[in-house]
Amino acid sequence: MINKIKNALGKFSLKKEAEKYKVDGVPLTPKEQATTKKEPWVAVLDTHVNPENPRNGFFELDWNEYFILMLKKNGYQGKTEEELVDLWFQDLCREIGNEDGIGMENRGSGYINRALREDGKVEIS
Repeated sequence: MINKIKNALGKFSLKKEAEKYKVDGVPLTPKEQATTKKEPWVAVLDTHVNPENPRNGFFELDWNEYFILMLKKNGYQGKTEEELVDLWFQDLCREIGNEDGIGMENRGSGYINRALREDGKVEIS
């Protein structure tokens, strides 16, 4: 299931065009490329799983402003970008589960823990 989530998120990246866009000879990251083109972009930066309790873990996601605009245009509502992305990610996981024949409609997702990291990112687990 983790690979299916990563593959679904991979549809939003622009890795194939990494060499087309350069600033001072340095290739732009896929996020910078998408932002330059004003396109939505989201990616999994890392996956963390607790080996003692594999149900406990989190994905580290990154996105650009155009991804947030796309979510809002598609009806997602939240007070923060993190809330919008979290709602979308929960929908994505439910959809992947449903496609695999796992009844996801009435499943609780447990609790959500949000922590501000030193690098300014929010860790959601």
